[in-house]
Amino acid sequence: MMTDCCSNSSNEERKQDNDHQPPFDGRLLIIGGGSAAFAAAIRAHELGSSVTLVNDGLPIGGTCVNVGCVPSKTLIRAAEAHHKAQERRFEGIDSSSQVTDFKSIIAQKDELVGALRQEKYINVVRDLDGIDIVEGRAVFEGPNAVRVNGEIIEANRVLVATGSSPFIPAVPGLDAVDYLTSQTAMELRDLPRSLIFLGGGYIALELGQMFSRLGTNVTILQRSEHVLSSESADVAKALSVHLREEGIQIVSGTTLESIGRSDDGAWVEFTSGGSMQRVTGERILVTTGRRPNTEGLGLDRVGVEVDGTGAIVVDEYLETSAPGMYAAGDVAGEFPFVYAAAYEGGIAAENAITGHTRKTDYRAIPWVVFTDPQLAGVGMDEEAAQKQGLEVDVARLDLGHVPRALAARDTRGFVKLVRDRKTDRLVGARILAPEGGELVMEASLAIKYNIPVSDLAQTFHPYLTMSEAIKLAAITFTKDVSQLSCCAT
Repeated sequence: MMTDCCSNSSNEERKQDNDHQPPFDGRLLIIGGGSAAFAAAIRAHELGSSVTLVNDGLPIGGTCVNVGCVPSKTLIRAAEAHHKAQERRFEGIDSSSQVTDFKSIIAQKDELVGALRQEKYINVVRDLDGIDIVEGRAVFEGPNAVRVNGEIIEANRVLVATGSSPFIPAVPGLDAVDYLTSQTAMELRDLPRSLIFLGGGYIALELGQMFSRLGTNVTILQRSEHVLSSESADVAKALSVHLREEGIQIVSGTTLESIGRSDDGAWVEFTSGGSMQRVTGERILVTTGRRPNTEGLGLDRVGVEVDGTGAIVVDEYLETSAPGMYAAGDVAGEFPFVYAAAYEGGIAAENAITGHTRKTDYRAIPWVVFTDPQLAGVGMDEEAAQKQGLEVDVARLDLGHVPRALAARDTRGFVKLVRDRKTDRLVGARILAPEGGELVMEASLAIKYNIPVSDLAQTFHPYLTMSEAIKLAAITFTKDVSQLSCCAT
């Protein structure tokens, strides 16, 4: 989703006419049952609107709580606990760990998913007057009208928040094997001996390391020259080094040719470096991205434009090309994060009901890849900043200069800050570190509130905390931190 998506002049004229639309007095129809949909329903209720929420596919709660964030992160933590119990970072301490019952790990994950689905979704709206939940598939019959379970539901405004699902590439032979997706992989009751991942994005890296740490032999086949193809090569390659050190095989620059069954389970033939190669494994896990859930909704009947990926095109108010119809979350967004979906759901509902009062702003949206070490980021990297015409300076601080990392005997990673040379404002950050996701918010707030980098360097940070890494990285713009004493600035 781009904030400059509405370049069409007639669309711009319509937006100007509708910027001060009269107060909404009626019903908001929300198609979807995930984070964007629930945030929209709650916001609509706060504004006095009645809501009909139509959900189909995944259970209430959508991707995040059912098959995404919650189940994957609890399994990642389980694998991390097992892995770290076997590490030897401190002399004189010996420990060990065994995976004795994989089914129990999955059962505990399922228990958490069920509890959060109930507590954070169903219970939240259960007692709210004016919010009706209908289970069934919605198909547009006309403007502001959908058919669900053979009946027509009408509303004054419509919000599409149907999310996304795994994208399955057209590789010869893939349909003939019992492949897994990021969703079905977390429902396994037996730990695979080996897995071949198709794709090297964040889902592949998170799940690949998780399975590897639990005992699965993991191979990742990446089409681009490095994993996380949208990120800077130095950042992605640094993370790859740590993953390879744990025994994960990563093959970059591959072109998938064909897939078939073998005595071991399945094989994948691919070209890399000009030669044909083959890898075999028990199962194949497809992690080649996600696609917006727009197929079969009948959007063409109501004039809702979609782009080449199937995503709904929206403007900065999250309104579609059809007046009075909005979209939020993965079905329209370029930021596939649950917190971005919830943010958009609230904004879309507010704009639908009160008029175009709030624009989306993604300038300081943080993100985290939950590998170990974690990769976190916010804002632009140096290449993107230069494309924006900014003259930038880059400071990189290896964690070997951070006392907390030294004390923990874990100096994997670095902090990289990008600042505007003229204004001393932070425009981006990349953090590769254990628990790097816990450090990114300071950089995010600095970008959001235009805090000068010099202020970050002069602000108190508790000694022997990882947060000190941000301060030291800020100091690195003007000083050699290796020449400073502890706590000195």
